[in-house]
Amino acid sequence: MSESDVSPRPTFINPLGLYDPAPNGYSHVALVPGRTRLAFIAGQGGETEDGRLSEDFRAQVRQAMANLLIAIEAAGGQPSQVAKLTVLIVDHDNQRLGILGEELARAFGAQMKPACTLVPVPRLALDQMLFEVDAVVVLSAT
Repeated sequence: MSESDVSPRPTFINPLGLYDPAPNGYSHVALVPGRTRLAFIAGQGGETEDGRLSEDFRAQVRQAMANLLIAIEAAGGQPSQVAKLTVLIVDHDNQRLGILGEELARAFGAQMKPACTLVPVPRLALDQMLFEVDAVVVLSAT
């Protein structure tokens, strides 16, 4: 297999001197290899395909992650190619942070997780939305 046959993936680093972010589902640094394209995935909420939105936070996070994976695949990528996530959480607390970490592990597996910024917010686009996530994905050069 040649190097061009391998999907580009970011390299994740958790430098000494910074706390271990793994239990919270992210890495501190994502390095993107040269000669790649980037896909920017818009914020995905917990809506099902028909627009329904659960009242349960975990259900919204799980559905948003499923929606994110659909968008990543549509862009020609894989979860292992996600370099950066931005997460918005309404009424953020430690319990919701724990749920996020668990659902990131469910969506991305045991590998190191992407770099991530979590932003607590008072509300999102829809009154019932409790969670939203966007992503930057590293794709092969064309």
